[in-house]
Amino acid sequence: MPRRANRASFDPSAPTEGKNQLRTLRSLLPYLWPPGRRGLKVRVVAAMLALLAAKGLTLYAPIAYGHIVDSLDGTAQVIAVPAMFILAYSLARALSSVLNEVRDGLFASVAQHAIRRVALQTFQHLHSLSMRFHLERRMGGLSRVIERGTKGIQFLLNFSLFNIAPTIIEVIGVSIILHLSFGIAFSSITLTSVVGYIAFTVAITEWRTKYRRAMNAADSDANTKAVDSLLNYETVKYFGNEPHEARRFDESLGRYEKAAVRSQVTLSMLNIGQQVVVNIALFVLLLMCGMHVADGTMTLGQLVMINTYLIQLYIPLNVLGFVYREIKQSLVDMEVMFELLVVEKEVADKPGAPPLAVGRGAIEFDHVTFGYNPDRLILRDVSFTVPAGKTVAIVGSSGAGKSTISRLLFRFYDVNLGAVRIDGQDIREVTQGSVRSVLGVVPQDTVLFDDSIGYNIRYGKPDATQAEIEGAAGLASIHDFIASLTEGYATRVGERGLKLSGGEKQRVAIARTMLKNPPILLFDEATSALDSHTEKDIQASLRKVSANRTTLVIAHRLSTVVDADEIIVLEKGSIVERGTHRDLLARHGRYASMWNKQQEAALYEARLAEAVGA
Repeated sequence: MPRRANRASFDPSAPTEGKNQLRTLRSLLPYLWPPGRRGLKVRVVAAMLALLAAKGLTLYAPIAYGHIVDSLDGTAQVIAVPAMFILAYSLARALSSVLNEVRDGLFASVAQHAIRRVALQTFQHLHSLSMRFHLERRMGGLSRVIERGTKGIQFLLNFSLFNIAPTIIEVIGVSIILHLSFGIAFSSITLTSVVGYIAFTVAITEWRTKYRRAMNAADSDANTKAVDSLLNYETVKYFGNEPHEARRFDESLGRYEKAAVRSQVTLSMLNIGQQVVVNIALFVLLLMCGMHVADGTMTLGQLVMINTYLIQLYIPLNVLGFVYREIKQSLVDMEVMFELLVVEKEVADKPGAPPLAVGRGAIEFDHVTFGYNPDRLILRDVSFTVPAGKTVAIVGSSGAGKSTISRLLFRFYDVNLGAVRIDGQDIREVTQGSVRSVLGVVPQDTVLFDDSIGYNIRYGKPDATQAEIEGAAGLASIHDFIASLTEGYATRVGERGLKLSGGEKQRVAIARTMLKNPPILLFDEATSALDSHTEKDIQASLRKVSANRTTLVIAHRLSTVVDADEIIVLEKGSIVERGTHRDLLARHGRYASMWNKQQEAALYEARLAEAVGA
């Protein structure tokens, strides 16, 4: 079983240890041998056989080349003999290349399927994590983690299987051939040089990994700052903070530059050391060969064969240094991505949890106590009921806990004490998907996808027909506006819907929710950011769509809830008053005080507007 990670343990810049790397590799193996995919398994076996066959031919090619030289070294030659070895050498080289291409072709679908499955599983897991996780993380950094992790898998599969493994096979094969043909001295020098090369590469790479990690951290930070700044383009412009944003971005780029320079300098040191090891071994072996040729104990063809083996061997060894460095980095990137997969779900369905069985959708908060942190409670022993088909409003000052109620109803968090029920069923005992399927929300800040208006409305029901979309838009009183646009429902709304006004975005949100057609509606400060005229229009749409539905309204402007069947007043996480609008005004309590202040503010604004108009 993979290790389970606490939600706070995910750290993209955390060091990678050897044990973690082995765990990362073990985590990848099931994706390469997927259950129930016989075709992919056959491809894996066929690719491995092609690899072994290609390497066997590669080992034979220098032997044939040596025979060619020996056949031509003399006064009288038989043409057929060198021709046979030339043909054998040519076929060995050609077939080796062909088999390598066949191997790559066979394994391509296996590798891409594994990458796809890991990326999809990570994406799905991120959506299953709690809101707390996403509030504490930076999306720009997370997107880079997934991007680098999937690229790391591709690199690891391509180079570890088709570079390191064949190189190891070749080193062993060359050592055996040299030992059997020329004695232990030749094989020992070859093995010693390879081991020394690998040891030097590993030692220096381990030392310089910290600079690569610093580069990654700076890269993620710069990307996050860039994404965050561009997403908040309007805010940057409002405050004229372009120079400030540029400085913040440049600070991250500066840290990246510093780490990148150090990484390149240490890379040059590594390359120099590798070349020293390779050329010392090459010098010693060729010197021994020359001496043996001179005293007649070795033929010229055998010298050529050994030289060919060395060249053939050290070419992939030169690449091995780069491959090892990149595999180390790939393992770092993959480990960080796999760490996402083992972050525990704070809110999870119980094993075997049934779906919610919904009638008309009555809501009950039963002595609910909740805090985002144990030492700071947001709600304290809150109890209320929203009868089926009725409207209940929750009002209060900022920080009273109003929006927390909506998050608990959608089960973004679980309550600390008490229970939240829908039609008498504790929502912790049923599946989250079934709970959210019966809820529709129109939030204060409607964020739309950077796609068409039609797509954003259809998001409430992805398989909806065009007629259904237009019907929902009609209920939200936005169909005529959309029809007046040149591209109609195909009009793109821009990132986060920035091309639409606040009222237009709210109407799209209402249409999206109506298309979903849920039995329970939640209006979370749905009109607080709108002007008075737009607010009245949106309120008319909300009254129309909430008729005969269970509706929970969270509001700051009290004028929007005067028709509610019951109004609940929250103060510091506790219910201090409840009743109808008229009852609460008659009590002259907290609600009446809030109402009077808002009425005075509205009257002042109206007089100010009148004076400006005059």
